[in-house]
Amino acid sequence: MKKTEQNIKPIKTIKDLSNLSNYSFMDTLNCNPDSKENGEDYFPREVLTGHYTLVKPTPMEDVQYIAHSKTLFKELGFDDALALSDEFIRMFSGDISKLPKPMRTIGWACGYALSIYGREYYDQCPFKTGNGYGDGRAISILETVLNGKRWEMQLKGAGQTPYCRGADGRAVLRSSIREFLAQEHMYALGVPTSRSLCLITSKTQTVKRAWYKQDSRSFDPDVMVSEPIAISTRVAPSFIRVGQIELFARRARKNEHDKAMDELEKIVLHLINREYNDVIDNALDTYEKVILLAKEFKNRLTSLVVNWIRVGYTQGNFNSDNCAVGGFTLDYGPFGFCELFNPRYQPWTGGGAHFSFFNQLKAAHRNFHSFCMSLQPLLKSNQNYINKLEDINNSFPVLIQEKMQNMWASKLGLDSFDEDLVDELMILMIKTSVDYTIFFREISQIPDDIHPLKKSFYKDISQDETIQNKWGVWLSKWQSLIKNKSHQELSKKMKLINPKYILREWHLVAIYKQANNGNYDLLKEVGEIMIAPYDEQSKDIEDKYYTIRPQEFFDIGGISHISCSS
Repeated sequence: MKKTEQNIKPIKTIKDLSNLSNYSFMDTLNCNPDSKENGEDYFPREVLTGHYTLVKPTPMEDVQYIAHSKTLFKELGFDDALALSDEFIRMFSGDISKLPKPMRTIGWACGYALSIYGREYYDQCPFKTGNGYGDGRAISILETVLNGKRWEMQLKGAGQTPYCRGADGRAVLRSSIREFLAQEHMYALGVPTSRSLCLITSKTQTVKRAWYKQDSRSFDPDVMVSEPIAISTRVAPSFIRVGQIELFARRARKNEHDKAMDELEKIVLHLINREYNDVIDNALDTYEKVILLAKEFKNRLTSLVVNWIRVGYTQGNFNSDNCAVGGFTLDYGPFGFCELFNPRYQPWTGGGAHFSFFNQLKAAHRNFHSFCMSLQPLLKSNQNYINKLEDINNSFPVLIQEKMQNMWASKLGLDSFDEDLVDELMILMIKTSVDYTIFFREISQIPDDIHPLKKSFYKDISQDETIQNKWGVWLSKWQSLIKNKSHQELSKKMKLINPKYILREWHLVAIYKQANNGNYDLLKEVGEIMIAPYDEQSKDIEDKYYTIRPQEFFDIGGISHISCSS
């Protein structure tokens, strides 16, 4: 399944796209034998075997195009006019019944297991067995190879699947906007991520969701609201998760059916071909492939989480099922960007400290441990390879700390990590109530004193001589470490590490309010800013979007904290 080099002409129609379809997941892996041929499989059931189930998306009614990613369209070779065509809007609003051949008119959904911070769970499945947990509202509809790269396209909010656990399978416009903007923002930040193709809503269909009253200070949602539904299409080389590998490993470990070990090996080898075929030789035996896979995923996952810390991103719900084995950010549910610096920042009310901002390093290791344990059955008690796998797992904390140290050094323009300097900075940032993004952007200007940094302070320290003196001492230490560098060149370099703009929740709330009235101007404005997060922009944009959070937006439900992804 090596990448096929192609020089494609601009894709102007769905027919053009259909000629490049290539359904490797369905063609090489096992379909659940109880799947319905027509794909109308919309009620919770135990899926005992197979890598996927056939599911036909449920189209939205009275649809309206909102936006598409021009950046991704260009990368894929799509003509921008395609996004406005009836055939495109029909396909990506859930109606795939009239797709031209060789495209298929039925999509697929996958099951996966759930581990939370390394602990296996089963009760989230309605059958208490783990065989009913998976893609509850995400349905893949296409695989294609474009310019030599494989992409899978998945509709989020496309209706019920066998894994819906009784829910309606829909996503609301609010959460769909968040995901659409966040994915392309993270890509522009230089953080590996799934991508956003397009966003489409229904002008008439709504669903009820628990949410927050206006300016509510409740921790939990305190009202049921009716919200428009939407479908966002996310794109990635694959959507294989740690939880997916874990599901088949659990079945193999328990010998739940006679094909359990074979299905585990098949999904792992497919994963390697999809995500790692450029670094893992297909001629190697399975033992060697498994060891190399663990090494490569460890490298990707550690880099990913360090990048999250670099830009202030908190996943919020970093379970094994939200951890892509391709090593990129997946599933933008209860995420958030840290504004007021707090190592324990957690945007999700159900997340707890174990998925908080700085604890994401440990959470990543727990997911990686679950992944390694899932690979172990394929080593068939070969102690030599089992020892190698254990060594890879045990080295995870060392590698991620090394990368963290390099990251802090780069954010501060240092040649090497200075532990005392960084520890002192963290303490000062907490005591002064600093905006994480604005502080690091301002220090990228190489200030001579504290005054430019005060733009990032939530506290007025003008009367606090003690804290001002501590800042003065810290700045002197920092400046002594960069004194031999060209400040102009160093500033330029640091600004490529420290973004100026991040996606702040209080900006998103204004977008939701407009969008609920059919106005998407603010969405488009913010979208343009967020795909250029390192750039200097106009004074008007800076005044609106490069500011600390106003005091009135603290401790507000739906801004300071959110209950779920909806």
